[in-house]
Amino acid sequence: MANKIIQVNGLKKDFHVGEITVHALKGIDLEIEEGEFVAIMGTSGSGKSTMLNILGCLDKPTGGIYQLDGISMGDMNKNALAGLRNEKLGFVFQSYNLLPRTTALENVEMPLYYNGRVRAKERRERAEAALEAVGLADRMHHMPNQMSGGQQQRVAIARSLVNDPRVILADEATGNLDTRTSYEIMSLFQDLNDQGKTIIFVTHESDIARFMKRNVVFKDGRIVKEEWVKDRFNAKQLLAELPVDQDVI
Repeated sequence: MANKIIQVNGLKKDFHVGEITVHALKGIDLEIEEGEFVAIMGTSGSGKSTMLNILGCLDKPTGGIYQLDGISMGDMNKNALAGLRNEKLGFVFQSYNLLPRTTALENVEMPLYYNGRVRAKERRERAEAALEAVGLADRMHHMPNQMSGGQQQRVAIARSLVNDPRVILADEATGNLDTRTSYEIMSLFQDLNDQGKTIIFVTHESDIARFMKRNVVFKDGRIVKEEWVKDRFNAKQLLAELPVDQDVI
């Protein structure tokens, strides 16, 4: 029986804007098993970003239960949440969030600075291995402004992997990329998932969601549809079918 890496029951999140209360999440029930590749979909204001922030321990729900890898998040203070976030979660963002005056290698090392058990030599070795895993062995000492958008996103993915997290959370991770580069990034995510990584990928693009195995659709703070993806896209195959003269950005 597969391990439930994420279990959410009756999750609610309210925001107070002046005298108005906005119900961003209205009682969400969701289970994600280890090794899944799940898209969280929905239009702006649907609740998907709020959900991602809670799953990423960046925000706390107003009500309900959230368990990550069997651990309840409800009673944890900020320091405990930060430690758990660094240990069990990896993040990939649309805007890469790289430090501009820092090399790719140093950017990838960054999460390990908060892990007191990892010494400098091991930190460097793990960062190098993560960059090699995403195909950037020859770009380790480049600054972000010396790399393409796709290469910067690969650095961000390497950074998300360096702590060997249980779950990778990606927020519109192909939103700033052209078609070919998007396929390259999705190919990398599919490879990581094939290796056993659990990936939760927020997107509003239905074609990107077809690279995943399961789609969970949000609307007005509720889950309105869950479905397994039929005719799932294969990123490597789609890359091979693109015209050879299409530019890579």
